[in-house]
Amino acid sequence: MERPESIKRITNPNDIQVPPGYKIEVFQEGLTTPINMEFTDQWEILIGDAGIVSGSGKVLKLTDSGPQVIAEGFRPPLTGITYFKGNIYVAHRSMITIIQSDGSKKDILTGLPSFGDHHNNRVIFGPDGKMYFGQGTATNSGVVGEDNRWIKDYPFFHDYPGAYISLVGHNFQSKNLLTNSPTDIAHTGAYSPYGVPTFPRENVKGVIKASGSILRANPDGSNLELLAWGLRNPFRLKFDLMNRLYCGNHGMDVRGSRPVEGSLDEFHEIKFGAWYGWPDYTGGVPVTDPRFKPAGKRQPTFLLAQHPMKPPKPVALFEPHSAIMGFDFNKNPDFGPLNEAYIAEFGSEAPVTTGGKPAPYVGHRVSRINTRNGNITPFAINKSRVAASVTQGGGLERPIDVIFGKNNEMYIADFGLNSPIGRYYPNTGVIWKVTKS
Repeated sequence: MERPESIKRITNPNDIQVPPGYKIEVFQEGLTTPINMEFTDQWEILIGDAGIVSGSGKVLKLTDSGPQVIAEGFRPPLTGITYFKGNIYVAHRSMITIIQSDGSKKDILTGLPSFGDHHNNRVIFGPDGKMYFGQGTATNSGVVGEDNRWIKDYPFFHDYPGAYISLVGHNFQSKNLLTNSPTDIAHTGAYSPYGVPTFPRENVKGVIKASGSILRANPDGSNLELLAWGLRNPFRLKFDLMNRLYCGNHGMDVRGSRPVEGSLDEFHEIKFGAWYGWPDYTGGVPVTDPRFKPAGKRQPTFLLAQHPMKPPKPVALFEPHSAIMGFDFNKNPDFGPLNEAYIAEFGSEAPVTTGGKPAPYVGHRVSRINTRNGNITPFAINKSRVAASVTQGGGLERPIDVIFGKNNEMYIADFGLNSPIGRYYPNTGVIWKVTKS
């Protein structure tokens, strides 16, 4: 068996198709899980290392001699870095930490509900000078089950709503992972710890630090507010040229006690105070629709006895398991259509997330979103239409972020190669650069 450090990444821009008039090239190789790229006021390049390989999230600065670590020791996964007024804001598991201009660290937000499947995500700053970020859910679809590998480490952890809700009281059976008895059965309800059932019309109080939410705070972490909830994993946020807030959200998987088939990824304009439908809607459609029934499994039913509102309609919808990630808006008409979003599609983690089905022909690309009509167009995609590793090619593998530079160039962070069991190989991450040719 090959050692992880012996795995080498092949890069070949000629394997990637971009529109006529554009050129793609390798900008930086040899990175480990680069989750995003950021610029300082002096246009120095910073890179966030998620830390899932080494166990330590890192902030790197690109120099003439290569990447240099300027801070490390962040709890993985580090989900993003942001430069703001001389400080670097680091989002990592359950907290947000500032690397101050003198190099010291200061935790400004702690206790975020990030010990489950999804985490608190990258910080951005709005026109009001406040800090915005997404918070993911603990579970796939509202119920803790056998698919949640974190149960033994955090047996009392579960999802938390953003407002007062009433439950249907449907409980789900699974093997009890907290006992040694092979015949012991756990009965678990929605928004409840593993093995704790619920009853009809049980009321659950909402919290500010809600699962699947958009949160806002002052730059020092004070005055934390809940802006919206009902999102499964709002991985990245961005304001467009008209100061409208947009978010990419991941659909549900075919796994766990409440699997959902065909759940679409959503691109939303965020409306303050809105509920976006999770865990009872996907793509604006209720999960009770027959299209969401997995083969050989039960039709998903509602978990909430009454819904807070009718969820807003997404701006754009992506195929299931596309795994839309970081995005940026084009601010210069010389590059392409003004104010359209360019978004990284990470690709599926089949067969774990697809109910055992092979990986679909989605993701592993950068797409362009017309926010006026919701049209999605591939922008940078492998000529094979699959991840580079599938064909032993040298193109895109796991695109995870897109950002524009000062000269209208686009940078694409590519997370790197991973094994069939989801482990990522060191030094296989790449930053690609796209320019007008």
